[in-house]
Amino acid sequence: MNKKWLYVLSTMLLLLTAAGCGGIQNVLKSGDPELMYTTALKHYQKGKWTKASSLFEAVEPVYVGSPREDSIAFFNARCKFKGRDYDTAATLLDEFRRKFGRSVFIEDAEGMYALCFYQMAPGPTRDQTMTGRAIIAISEFLSHYPQSERAETFREINRELNERLNDKAYLNAYTYYKIGKYKSAIFALKNALKEYPDSKHREEIMYLIVSASQKLAHNSVASKQADRYLSMLDSYYSFVAEYPNSGYIRELERMATEAKNYLDSNNKDNR
Repeated sequence: MNKKWLYVLSTMLLLLTAAGCGGIQNVLKSGDPELMYTTALKHYQKGKWTKASSLFEAVEPVYVGSPREDSIAFFNARCKFKGRDYDTAATLLDEFRRKFGRSVFIEDAEGMYALCFYQMAPGPTRDQTMTGRAIIAISEFLSHYPQSERAETFREINRELNERLNDKAYLNAYTYYKIGKYKSAIFALKNALKEYPDSKHREEIMYLIVSASQKLAHNSVASKQADRYLSMLDSYYSFVAEYPNSGYIRELERMATEAKNYLDSNNKDNR
C-alpha cells in the first residue's frame, strides 16, 4: 500500500465516530452522509469490502466536487479489487485515472488497474486477450513510474505474462501438428520462433518444424515432394547446427536420410 495514501487514510480515520450497532442498512437508511462515510471507512479498515463498498457507493454522489471525491472513488474501486470483482474494479480504476490524474492515489490506482487484468488473464490454453491487455497496462505503469518501489514486481509479472503468450503460441502450433495439418503447423511454428526467439520451447519447436516438414513432404503429390524435402533438410541442418547433442538427433537423422534417398532417387529418374 502506498505510503502517501496510507497517511491520507490514517488522517481520515481520525474522523471516525461511533457508527452504532444497527448494521449497514440502518446507516444507509439514516441518510446521513457523514455517518455513511465514516462507517464506510470503518468497514474498509477492517477489510469488510462489500459493506464498505455499499456505503461508498451510496455516499459518493454527495461528495462530488469535494476534497473527498477522489478518496471515495479510489477506496470503492479498491473494495471491488479486494473482493475479487476485477472487472468492475478495472472499470472504476480506469475512470479514476482519467478523472483524478493529480490525486495522491493515482500511482496505486494505475498499478491496481494493471493487476485487475493480470488477475483476469487465464492460463495459456485459453484466449489470451486479457493477457495482452494486462501487458499493455503494466507497460504503461512502468513507463509512468519507472522508480516505483513495485517496479520490479511488475517487471516480473510482465515476464510471466509474456511467457504465457509464448506458451499459447507453442500450443496453438502444436495443435496443428497433432491433428495432421502439417502445412499450417510449419507456418505457426516458424511464427512462434520469430515472435519468441528465446522461447523455452525453442528446441522442441525446431524439432517439430523438421518433423512436420518431413510428414508434409512424405504425404505430398509427386510434383511437390522434391521442394518440400529440400525445405525439410534446410530445417534439419538448422536444428543440428543449434542442437548437435539433442535427444532428437537420431530420429531427425532418420528423416534426413529418407529425404536424401528420395532426392537421390528423383535425380536419377530425371537423368
